Amino acid sequence: MTAKLFAPREWHLALPLAIFLHLFYVAPLAVLLASSFQPAPDAPSFTLAQYWQFFQDSVNRKVLLDTFWLGVQVTLACLLFGYPVAYIYANVPAKWKGILTFLILLPLLTSSVVRTFGWVVILGRQGLINSLLQGIGLTEEPIRLLFTHQGVAIAMTQIQLPLMILPIVASLAQIDPRLAAASASLGGGAWRTFWKITFPLTLPGIISGCLLVFAITVSSFVTPSIIGGGQIMYMPTLIYQQGVVLLNRSFAATISAILLVMVLIVVFGLSNLGQKSRDYIR
Repeated sequence: MTAKLFAPREWHLALPLAIFLHLFYVAPLAVLLASSFQPAPDAPSFTLAQYWQFFQDSVNRKVLLDTFWLGVQVTLACLLFGYPVAYIYANVPAKWKGILTFLILLPLLTSSVVRTFGWVVILGRQGLINSLLQGIGLTEEPIRLLFTHQGVAIAMTQIQLPLMILPIVASLAQIDPRLAAASASLGGGAWRTFWKITFPLTLPGIISGCLLVFAITVSSFVTPSIIGGGQIMYMPTLIYQQGVVLLNRSFAATISAILLVMVLIVVFGLSNLGQKSRDYIR
């Protein structure tokens, strides 16, 4: 009886983590949201003036759209390049998987600052891409890639690519190989088997990868700041400018809240899509 009375319950085990999350995540988030409603001069104690100010400015609206578009571009590019890599990984002999695992995880083992400065060298006027294009005669003059939206998207795609590959690899690993054999025995070709069996079964991994890539891309600060060179503004850069440079912290909190809402809308949309894909698989 005494042992049962003092035995730890399940919620007791989760209590330290819950306290940690409330202190260092929920509480700061609540302060951030409260700051976003701080009044402007000569305004009531609770006001939406900061939000109205953001959406009234065409520059701010463009920054929001550019950030969203960057997230979509990088997510689609990572899916385009990441799915074949994951598919190859799932079908190579076991002796090659160790090498491929190392190559996939290698970018995650390197600082994002180091990788970003590597892309500064690659995308420069005398960089690898321009030297290659001029060497094969496709261009006569160097193409401007650095300090452009396209350059930021290219660098972000390479940096976020492992986050797309790993969830897809996990989904591919759960597919029963007998399904492909059964499809072949019924006359299904490799292409038809892929689209009718393999691809639908990997939708949960695809959606998980898209969630990770999009959320991290639109909230990235280092890579867009370095590759963009301060000439291209995204939401994290705008938050830094308002909160640190201009010391307008209430407006920076408003921008942060808008970015958070944008990410949550995409997360909820993809989560619903993921639930439908799981129901389809069942």
